[in-house]
Amino acid sequence: MKSLRALMTVMRKELRDIFRDRRTLLLALGLSPLLTPLLIIGLGTLGESRARSQTEKPLELPVVGREHAPNLVAWLEGQNVVIKTPPKDINAAIANQEEDVILRIGPEFPEQWRKSLPAPLEIIQDSTRQDAEIPVRRLRGLLDAYGGQTGALRLLARGISPGTATALQVRQTDLATPEAQRGRLLSFILPYFLIISAFLGGVSLILDATAGERERQSLEPLLATPAPRGAIVSGKIAAACVIALISLLLTLLAFKLGALLSPSVGRQMEVSFMAIAKLLLILVPMVFIGTTLLTYLAAAAKSMKEAQSHMTWLMLLPMLPTIVLMVNPVKTQLWQFAVPFLAQNQLILKVVRGEVITAQQWAVYLATGFGLAAILWFAATRRYQQERLAISG
Repeated sequence: MKSLRALMTVMRKELRDIFRDRRTLLLALGLSPLLTPLLIIGLGTLGESRARSQTEKPLELPVVGREHAPNLVAWLEGQNVVIKTPPKDINAAIANQEEDVILRIGPEFPEQWRKSLPAPLEIIQDSTRQDAEIPVRRLRGLLDAYGGQTGALRLLARGISPGTATALQVRQTDLATPEAQRGRLLSFILPYFLIISAFLGGVSLILDATAGERERQSLEPLLATPAPRGAIVSGKIAAACVIALISLLLTLLAFKLGALLSPSVGRQMEVSFMAIAKLLLILVPMVFIGTTLLTYLAAAAKSMKEAQSHMTWLMLLPMLPTIVLMVNPVKTQLWQFAVPFLAQNQLILKVVRGEVITAQQWAVYLATGFGLAAILWFAATRRYQQERLAISG
Protein backbone atom coordinates (compact mmCIF):
# COMPACT_ATOMS: atom_id res chain seq x y z
CA MET A 1 0.00 0.00 0.00
CA LYS A 2 2.87 2.34 0.83
CA SER A 3 4.49 1.62 -2.52
CA LEU A 4 1.22 2.31 -4.34
CA ARG A 5 0.83 5.67 -2.61
CA ALA A 6 4.42 6.54 -3.48
CA LEU A 7 3.83 5.52 -7.10
CA MET A 8 0.72 7.73 -7.35
CA THR A 9 2.54 10.62 -5.69
CA VAL A 10 5.44 10.44 -8.15
CA MET A 11 3.08 10.08 -11.09
CA ARG A 12 1.08 13.16 -10.04
CA LYS A 13 4.31 15.08 -9.51
CA GLU A 14 5.61 14.24 -13.01
CA LEU A 15 2.27 15.01 -14.66
CA ARG A 16 2.04 18.30 -12.77
CA ASP A 17 5.54 19.24 -13.93
CA ILE A 18 4.85 18.55 -17.60
CA PHE A 19 1.48 20.32 -17.50
CA ARG A 20 3.29 23.39 -16.17
CA ASP A 21 5.63 23.29 -19.16
CA ARG A 22 3.09 24.30 -21.80
CA ARG A 23 5.51 24.12 -24.72
CA THR A 24 6.67 20.59 -23.92
CA LEU A 25 3.07 19.51 -23.31
CA LEU A 26 2.00 20.94 -26.66
CA LEU A 27 4.77 19.04 -28.45
CA ALA A 28 4.00 15.82 -26.58
CA LEU A 29 0.24 15.88 -27.10
CA GLY A 30 -0.11 17.93 -30.26
CA LEU A 31 2.73 17.07 -32.62
CA SER A 32 1.86 13.47 -33.39
CA PRO A 33 -1.95 13.91 -33.44
CA LEU A 34 -1.60 16.81 -35.88
CA LEU A 35 1.45 16.00 -37.99
CA THR A 36 1.00 12.26 -38.52
CA PRO A 37 -2.63 12.31 -39.74
CA LEU A 38 -1.91 15.32 -41.96
CA LEU A 39 1.03 13.47 -43.47
CA ILE A 40 -0.92 10.26 -44.04
CA ILE A 41 -3.97 12.09 -45.38
CA GLY A 42 -1.76 14.22 -47.61
CA LEU A 43 0.08 11.21 -49.00
CA GLY A 44 -3.14 9.27 -49.57
CA THR A 45 -4.89 12.16 -51.27
CA LEU A 46 -1.82 13.03 -53.34
CA GLY A 47 -1.34 9.41 -54.45
CA GLU A 48 -4.96 8.98 -55.47
CA SER A 49 -5.04 12.34 -57.24
CA ARG A 50 -1.87 11.51 -59.15
CA ALA A 51 -3.16 8.07 -60.16
CA ARG A 52 -6.47 9.56 -61.32
CA SER A 53 -4.79 12.30 -63.33
CA GLN A 54 -2.37 9.89 -65.02
CA THR A 55 -5.22 7.52 -65.85
CA GLU A 56 -7.66 10.08 -67.19
CA LYS A 57 -5.42 12.55 -68.99
CA PRO A 58 -4.18 11.85 -72.55
CA LEU A 59 -1.18 9.53 -72.68
CA GLU A 60 1.71 11.32 -74.36
CA LEU A 61 3.60 8.64 -76.27
CA PRO A 62 6.73 9.17 -78.38
CA VAL A 63 6.74 6.56 -81.18
CA VAL A 64 9.83 5.55 -83.11
CA GLY A 65 9.02 4.21 -86.60
CA ARG A 66 5.39 5.31 -86.64
CA GLU A 67 5.42 5.08 -90.44
CA HIS A 68 5.75 1.30 -90.18
CA ALA A 69 2.34 0.88 -88.47
CA PRO A 70 0.00 3.72 -89.47
CA ASN A 71 -3.13 1.76 -88.55
CA LEU A 72 -1.83 1.04 -85.06
CA VAL A 73 -0.85 4.67 -84.59
CA ALA A 74 -4.27 5.84 -85.75
CA TRP A 75 -5.98 3.39 -83.39
CA LEU A 76 -3.89 4.61 -80.45
CA GLU A 77 -4.80 8.21 -81.24
CA GLY A 78 -8.44 7.20 -80.92
CA GLN A 79 -7.75 5.81 -77.43
CA ASN A 80 -6.80 9.10 -75.73
CA VAL A 81 -3.14 8.79 -76.78
CA VAL A 82 -1.16 11.74 -78.10
CA ILE A 83 1.55 10.56 -80.50
CA LYS A 84 4.76 12.58 -80.17
CA THR A 85 7.96 12.84 -82.15
CA PRO A 86 10.57 10.67 -80.44
CA PRO A 87 13.65 12.30 -78.90
CA LYS A 88 17.00 11.99 -80.63
CA ASP A 89 18.60 10.25 -77.67
CA ILE A 90 16.06 7.75 -76.37
CA ASN A 91 18.17 6.41 -73.52
CA ALA A 92 18.94 9.89 -72.24
CA ALA A 93 15.29 10.93 -72.43
CA ILE A 94 14.26 7.98 -70.27
CA ALA A 95 17.19 8.38 -67.88
CA ASN A 96 16.57 12.12 -67.44
CA GLN A 97 12.82 11.48 -66.88
CA GLU A 98 11.92 13.59 -69.90
CA GLU A 99 9.74 10.72 -71.14
CA ASP A 100 7.92 8.03 -69.16
CA VAL A 101 7.70 5.42 -71.92
CA ILE A 102 8.62 5.20 -75.61
CA LEU A 103 7.21 2.81 -78.21
CA ARG A 104 9.53 1.57 -80.96
CA ILE A 105 8.13 -0.05 -84.14
CA GLY A 106 10.78 -1.91 -86.09
CA PRO A 107 11.11 -1.85 -89.91
CA GLU A 108 10.16 -5.55 -90.04
CA PHE A 109 6.72 -4.79 -88.59
CA PRO A 110 4.86 -4.33 -91.97
CA GLU A 111 6.13 -7.59 -93.47
CA GLN A 112 5.36 -9.61 -90.36
CA TRP A 113 1.94 -7.97 -90.17
CA ARG A 114 1.06 -8.84 -93.78
CA LYS A 115 2.07 -12.43 -93.18
CA SER A 116 -0.19 -12.59 -90.10
CA LEU A 117 2.84 -13.29 -87.98
CA PRO A 118 3.55 -11.69 -84.59
CA ALA A 119 4.72 -8.16 -85.41
CA PRO A 120 7.50 -6.90 -83.12
CA LEU A 121 7.02 -3.88 -80.88
CA GLU A 122 9.38 -2.61 -78.20
CA ILE A 123 8.33 -0.74 -75.07
CA ILE A 124 11.23 1.30 -73.72
CA GLN A 125 10.99 2.20 -70.03
CA ASP A 126 12.85 2.37 -66.74
CA SER A 127 11.22 -0.15 -64.40
CA THR A 128 12.77 1.48 -61.32
CA ARG A 129 10.75 4.67 -61.84
CA GLN A 130 7.47 4.44 -59.98
CA ASP A 131 6.15 7.63 -61.58
CA ALA A 132 6.18 5.86 -64.97
CA GLU A 133 4.30 2.77 -63.77
CA ILE A 134 0.82 3.99 -64.75
CA PRO A 135 1.74 5.19 -68.29
CA VAL A 136 3.55 1.90 -68.99
CA ARG A 137 0.59 -0.12 -67.71
CA ARG A 138 -1.79 1.92 -69.86
CA LEU A 139 0.33 1.34 -72.98
CA ARG A 140 0.57 -2.41 -72.35
CA GLY A 141 -3.18 -2.63 -71.91
CA LEU A 142 -3.84 -0.75 -75.16
CA LEU A 143 -1.42 -2.91 -77.14
CA ASP A 144 -2.93 -6.10 -75.70
CA ALA A 145 -6.41 -4.89 -76.65
CA TYR A 146 -5.33 -4.01 -80.19
CA GLY A 147 -3.58 -7.34 -80.61
CA GLY A 148 -6.62 -9.22 -79.34
CA GLN A 149 -9.01 -7.40 -81.65
CA THR A 150 -6.77 -7.92 -84.69
CA GLY A 151 -6.27 -11.60 -83.91
CA ALA A 152 -10.03 -12.13 -83.63
CA LEU A 153 -10.65 -10.37 -86.97
CA ARG A 154 -8.02 -12.52 -88.68
CA LEU A 155 -9.72 -15.68 -87.49
CA LEU A 156 -13.14 -14.45 -88.56
CA ALA A 157 -11.77 -13.61 -92.04
CA ARG A 158 -10.72 -17.26 -92.35
CA GLY A 159 -14.08 -18.53 -91.20
CA ILE A 160 -12.74 -19.60 -87.82
CA SER A 161 -14.36 -18.70 -84.53
CA PRO A 162 -12.05 -16.54 -82.37
CA GLY A 163 -12.88 -18.84 -79.47
CA THR A 164 -10.96 -21.64 -81.21
CA ALA A 165 -7.68 -19.96 -80.39
CA THR A 166 -8.61 -19.75 -76.71
CA ALA A 167 -8.01 -23.17 -75.19
CA LEU A 168 -8.75 -22.01 -71.66
CA GLN A 169 -11.27 -19.60 -70.21
CA VAL A 170 -9.79 -18.38 -66.96
CA ARG A 171 -11.89 -16.46 -64.48
CA GLN A 172 -10.25 -14.55 -61.68
CA THR A 173 -12.00 -14.07 -58.35
CA ASP A 174 -10.43 -11.48 -56.07
CA LEU A 175 -11.07 -12.37 -52.43
CA ALA A 176 -9.56 -9.16 -51.15
CA THR A 177 -12.07 -7.25 -49.09
CA PRO A 178 -12.97 -3.68 -50.06
CA GLU A 179 -11.14 -2.54 -46.92
CA ALA A 180 -7.98 -4.35 -48.05
CA GLN A 181 -8.14 -2.71 -51.46
CA ARG A 182 -8.63 0.68 -49.88
CA GLY A 183 -5.69 0.18 -47.52
CA ARG A 184 -3.20 -0.89 -50.18
CA LEU A 185 -1.91 2.62 -50.75
CA LEU A 186 -1.16 3.23 -47.07
CA SER A 187 -0.21 -0.31 -46.09
CA PHE A 188 3.50 0.44 -45.89
CA ILE A 189 3.56 3.85 -44.24
CA LEU A 190 0.60 3.68 -41.86
CA PRO A 191 1.99 0.99 -39.49
CA TYR A 192 5.30 2.82 -39.10
CA PHE A 193 3.70 6.13 -38.15
CA LEU A 194 1.30 4.55 -35.68
CA ILE A 195 3.98 2.36 -34.09
CA ILE A 196 6.45 5.23 -33.75
CA SER A 197 3.71 7.40 -32.20
CA ALA A 198 3.06 4.77 -29.55
CA PHE A 199 6.67 3.66 -29.08
CA LEU A 200 8.06 7.16 -28.48
CA GLY A 201 4.90 8.87 -27.25
CA GLY A 202 6.25 9.36 -23.73
CA VAL A 203 9.77 10.36 -24.70
CA SER A 204 9.57 14.02 -23.66
CA LEU A 205 8.40 13.26 -20.12
CA ILE A 206 10.52 10.19 -19.41
CA LEU A 207 13.79 11.73 -20.61
CA ASP A 208 13.22 14.82 -18.50
CA ALA A 209 12.10 12.76 -15.48
CA THR A 210 15.22 10.55 -15.59
CA ALA A 211 18.23 11.96 -17.43
CA GLY A 212 16.95 15.53 -17.02
CA GLU A 213 16.56 15.24 -13.26
CA ARG A 214 19.92 13.56 -12.98
CA GLU A 215 21.56 16.39 -14.93
CA ARG A 216 19.83 19.00 -12.73
CA GLN A 217 20.89 17.01 -9.66
CA SER A 218 17.28 16.88 -8.46
CA LEU A 219 17.08 13.10 -8.63
CA GLU A 220 19.19 12.46 -5.52
CA PRO A 221 16.76 14.19 -3.10
CA LEU A 222 13.90 12.16 -4.61
CA LEU A 223 15.79 8.90 -4.15
CA ALA A 224 16.66 9.88 -0.59
CA THR A 225 12.99 9.86 0.42
CA PRO A 226 11.56 6.79 2.22
CA ALA A 227 9.63 5.88 -0.93
CA PRO A 228 10.82 2.60 -2.50
CA ARG A 229 12.83 3.16 -5.64
CA GLY A 230 10.65 0.71 -7.51
CA ALA A 231 7.64 2.90 -6.74
CA ILE A 232 9.54 6.00 -7.85
CA VAL A 233 10.47 4.60 -11.25
CA SER A 234 7.02 3.05 -11.65
CA GLY A 235 5.44 6.44 -10.99
CA LYS A 236 7.61 8.04 -13.66
CA ILE A 237 6.75 5.27 -16.12
CA ALA A 238 3.04 5.56 -15.33
CA ALA A 239 3.08 9.33 -15.90
CA ALA A 240 4.86 8.92 -19.24
CA CYS A 241 2.40 6.20 -20.28
CA VAL A 242 -0.53 8.50 -19.48
CA ILE A 243 0.89 11.20 -21.75
CA ALA A 244 1.68 8.65 -24.49
CA LEU A 245 -1.80 7.10 -24.32
CA ILE A 246 -3.49 10.50 -24.53
CA SER A 247 -1.31 11.41 -27.52
CA LEU A 248 -2.04 8.06 -29.17
CA LEU A 249 -5.78 8.38 -28.65
CA LEU A 250 -5.76 11.89 -30.10
CA THR A 251 -3.77 10.60 -33.09
CA LEU A 252 -6.28 7.83 -33.81
CA LEU A 253 -9.23 10.19 -33.43
CA ALA A 254 -7.50 12.61 -35.79
CA PHE A 255 -7.33 9.80 -38.35
CA LYS A 256 -11.03 9.25 -37.91
CA LEU A 257 -11.73 12.95 -38.40
CA GLY A 258 -9.35 13.11 -41.35
CA ALA A 259 -11.14 10.22 -43.05
CA LEU A 260 -14.44 12.06 -42.70
CA LEU A 261 -12.92 15.21 -44.19
CA SER A 262 -11.02 13.37 -46.93
CA PRO A 263 -13.15 10.78 -48.79
CA SER A 264 -10.06 9.46 -50.60
CA VAL A 265 -8.51 8.33 -47.30
CA GLY A 266 -11.83 6.83 -46.22
CA ARG A 267 -11.76 4.66 -49.33
CA GLN A 268 -8.19 3.53 -48.68
CA MET A 269 -8.39 2.45 -45.04
CA GLU A 270 -10.88 1.20 -42.47
CA VAL A 271 -11.40 3.92 -39.85
CA SER A 272 -14.63 2.92 -38.12
CA PHE A 273 -14.82 3.33 -34.35
CA MET A 274 -14.39 -0.44 -33.99
CA ALA A 275 -11.21 -0.26 -36.09
CA ILE A 276 -9.94 2.66 -33.99
CA ALA A 277 -10.58 0.63 -30.83
CA LYS A 278 -8.66 -2.34 -32.25
CA LEU A 279 -5.74 -0.11 -33.25
CA LEU A 280 -5.67 1.34 -29.74
CA LEU A 281 -5.57 -2.13 -28.19
CA ILE A 282 -2.79 -3.15 -30.58
CA LEU A 283 -0.66 -0.12 -29.73
CA VAL A 284 -1.13 -0.08 -25.94
CA PRO A 285 1.60 -2.73 -25.34
CA MET A 286 3.93 -0.70 -27.55
CA VAL A 287 3.37 2.33 -25.32
CA PHE A 288 4.54 0.36 -22.28
CA ILE A 289 7.44 -1.25 -24.17
CA GLY A 290 8.71 2.07 -25.48
CA THR A 291 8.32 3.91 -22.18
CA THR A 292 10.02 1.24 -20.07
CA LEU A 293 12.86 0.86 -22.59
CA LEU A 294 13.41 4.63 -22.61
CA THR A 295 13.40 4.63 -18.81
CA TYR A 296 16.03 1.90 -18.72
CA LEU A 297 18.26 3.68 -21.23
CA ALA A 298 17.82 7.19 -19.83
CA ALA A 299 18.49 6.09 -16.25
CA ALA A 300 22.06 5.19 -17.24
CA ALA A 301 22.68 8.42 -19.16
CA LYS A 302 24.80 11.03 -17.44
CA SER A 303 23.17 13.90 -19.29
CA MET A 304 20.10 14.79 -21.30
CA LYS A 305 22.25 14.95 -24.43
CA GLU A 306 23.49 11.39 -23.92
CA ALA A 307 19.94 10.14 -23.36
CA GLN A 308 18.72 11.85 -26.53
CA SER A 309 21.47 10.17 -28.54
CA HIS A 310 19.52 6.90 -28.28
CA MET A 311 16.68 8.40 -30.32
CA THR A 312 18.46 7.78 -33.63
CA TRP A 313 18.44 4.00 -33.45
CA LEU A 314 15.18 3.82 -31.50
CA MET A 315 13.36 5.55 -34.37
CA LEU A 316 14.77 2.99 -36.79
CA LEU A 317 13.40 -0.03 -34.91
CA PRO A 318 9.74 0.38 -36.01
CA MET A 319 10.94 0.84 -39.58
CA LEU A 320 12.61 -2.57 -39.83
CA PRO A 321 9.43 -4.69 -40.35
CA THR A 322 8.21 -2.28 -43.03
CA ILE A 323 11.49 -2.56 -44.92
CA VAL A 324 11.65 -6.35 -44.54
CA LEU A 325 8.06 -6.83 -45.72
CA MET A 326 8.67 -4.59 -48.73
CA VAL A 327 11.65 -6.60 -49.99
CA ASN A 328 10.56 -10.00 -48.68
CA PRO A 329 6.78 -10.35 -48.18
CA VAL A 330 5.88 -13.25 -45.90
CA LYS A 331 2.67 -15.08 -45.17
CA THR A 332 1.08 -14.44 -41.81
CA GLN A 333 2.07 -17.05 -39.22
CA LEU A 334 1.33 -17.29 -35.51
CA TRP A 335 4.94 -16.78 -34.39
CA GLN A 336 4.99 -13.34 -36.02
CA PHE A 337 2.58 -12.05 -33.38
CA ALA A 338 5.24 -12.63 -30.73
CA VAL A 339 7.90 -10.50 -32.46
CA PRO A 340 7.97 -6.82 -31.40
CA PHE A 341 7.26 -4.32 -34.19
CA LEU A 342 6.56 -7.11 -36.69
CA ALA A 343 3.50 -8.14 -34.65
CA GLN A 344 2.17 -4.58 -34.54
CA ASN A 345 2.81 -4.19 -38.26
CA GLN A 346 0.88 -7.33 -39.14
CA LEU A 347 -2.02 -6.56 -36.81
CA ILE A 348 -2.39 -2.97 -38.03
CA LEU A 349 -2.50 -4.22 -41.62
CA LYS A 350 -5.19 -6.73 -40.67
CA VAL A 351 -7.33 -3.98 -39.15
CA VAL A 352 -6.85 -1.66 -42.13
CA ARG A 353 -7.75 -4.47 -44.53
CA GLY A 354 -10.81 -5.42 -42.52
CA GLU A 355 -9.48 -8.91 -41.79
CA VAL A 356 -10.40 -10.95 -38.72
CA ILE A 357 -7.87 -11.25 -35.91
CA THR A 358 -8.35 -14.59 -34.19
CA ALA A 359 -8.49 -15.05 -30.43
CA GLN A 360 -5.28 -17.07 -30.58
CA GLN A 361 -3.47 -14.23 -32.37
CA TRP A 362 -4.74 -11.71 -29.82
CA ALA A 363 -3.64 -13.97 -26.96
CA VAL A 364 -0.13 -14.50 -28.31
CA TYR A 365 0.34 -10.82 -29.07
CA LEU A 366 -0.99 -9.40 -25.81
CA ALA A 367 0.86 -11.99 -23.69
CA THR A 368 4.21 -11.38 -25.37
CA GLY A 369 3.70 -7.61 -25.63
CA PHE A 370 2.85 -7.03 -21.99
CA GLY A 371 5.36 -9.71 -21.00
CA LEU A 372 8.18 -7.82 -22.70
CA ALA A 373 7.00 -4.59 -21.10
CA ALA A 374 7.10 -6.29 -17.67
CA ILE A 375 10.66 -7.49 -18.28
CA LEU A 376 11.77 -4.00 -19.30
CA TRP A 377 9.99 -2.51 -16.29
CA PHE A 378 11.82 -4.95 -14.00
CA ALA A 379 15.13 -4.03 -15.65
CA ALA A 380 14.41 -0.32 -15.18
CA THR A 381 13.55 -0.76 -11.50
CA ARG A 382 16.71 -2.81 -10.98
CA ARG A 383 18.75 -0.03 -12.57
CA TYR A 384 17.20 2.44 -10.13
CA GLN A 385 18.50 0.30 -7.27
CA GLN A 386 22.06 1.24 -8.19
CA GLU A 387 23.64 3.69 -5.76
CA ARG A 388 25.57 5.50 -8.50
CA LEU A 389 22.31 6.42 -10.24
CA ALA A 390 22.00 9.67 -8.33
CA ILE A 391 25.58 10.70 -9.08
CA SER A 392 25.64 13.23 -11.91
CA GLY A 393 28.38 12.88 -14.50
